[in-house]
Amino acid sequence: MNSVIYVGMDVHKETIAIAVMRDRNRNVEFERQIRNDAGQVKKFFNRMMEKEKSIIACYEAGPCGYTLYRLLEELEITCYIAAPSLLPRKPGDRIKTDRRDAVLLAKALRNQEITPVHVPSRSDEAVRDYLRLCNDLRTDLKRQKQRLLQFLLRIGKRYDAGKSYWTGAHRSWMKKLTFEQELHKTIFEEYYTVIVELEEKIDRIKENIEELGAEERYAEKVSKLKCFKGIDTLTALTFVSEIGDFRRFGKAHEFMAYLGLVPSEHSSGEKRRVGGITKAGNSRLRKLLIESGWHYRHYGPSKRLAARRKGQPTEVIAYADKAGKRLNKKYHKLVFHKKRPQIAVTAVARELAGFIWGMMVGKITV
Repeated sequence: MNSVIYVGMDVHKETIAIAVMRDRNRNVEFERQIRNDAGQVKKFFNRMMEKEKSIIACYEAGPCGYTLYRLLEELEITCYIAAPSLLPRKPGDRIKTDRRDAVLLAKALRNQEITPVHVPSRSDEAVRDYLRLCNDLRTDLKRQKQRLLQFLLRIGKRYDAGKSYWTGAHRSWMKKLTFEQELHKTIFEEYYTVIVELEEKIDRIKENIEELGAEERYAEKVSKLKCFKGIDTLTALTFVSEIGDFRRFGKAHEFMAYLGLVPSEHSSGEKRRVGGITKAGNSRLRKLLIESGWHYRHYGPSKRLAARRKGQPTEVIAYADKAGKRLNKKYHKLVFHKKRPQIAVTAVARELAGFIWGMMVGKITV
């Protein structure tokens, strides 16, 4: 009877360190390093498949993405991508090398101690990357605006007409500015030109995102999520493409934990210490949820929300409305008890994650 072969791989841009173990043997059979090249990978595993029938491989999630996973999938080899933060590690182990990491992965795979990450389809991955492009450009725009405001402050140009920046009045004020130094005028124009270009790019991308959200494969889920206050097409489509199948989370609390929104804890003996949120898992989704959470400081009739809910089933709208009222009440209750607004919004975001999970798995209760 042939035993199962476990292959742990530490993947880098140029190389792959490989460790091989059998289920019957606690020792590593051999370690090897090959180039991270499709031809080299196929050659290595084809040779192994000539002698072995059952091969299971794994590597850590990282910057190399899913290319190796899909290559092994073509070779009909079972492969898992392990969540790096959930791998078992010895506290006293202070030596880290590629070979030792490969051995660690092989042992964890054999002992069934890895937590595999979700692997999206190629089309979902492309949509996800497009959404990340939009988020990256929004971050760049925010930084560029800060640079311009800091530059104006340094040369004594302060906007005192109102409290809000980047409104129509603020932009009109900036266009009327005069500068004593010609170079200062040039600097202002360069900064402002980049801001306008980024805004135009983002508007263009958002139009395409609306079209993607209306595609048949996403339309139903995106439309349901948009019934929640603070969730537009960008946020809804990001959740759908990043998560994939929401049913892989058995409970709402598991989904909250995946987003890193549950409190951290360090308890021992009679002492119990609860800290801030873990910030584990998907940071992009956590950031979007917290942005959405700020909308629940106020909850009332909204023309934009009513337009997004148009045509949706009554029970879906009622469920989203129930969530809105409850989250608004939760925010004000926490603020009343002297919690900082940031903490209150984080708590709202955690509970909003539970409502999103319920909507996506069909556990709608009104």
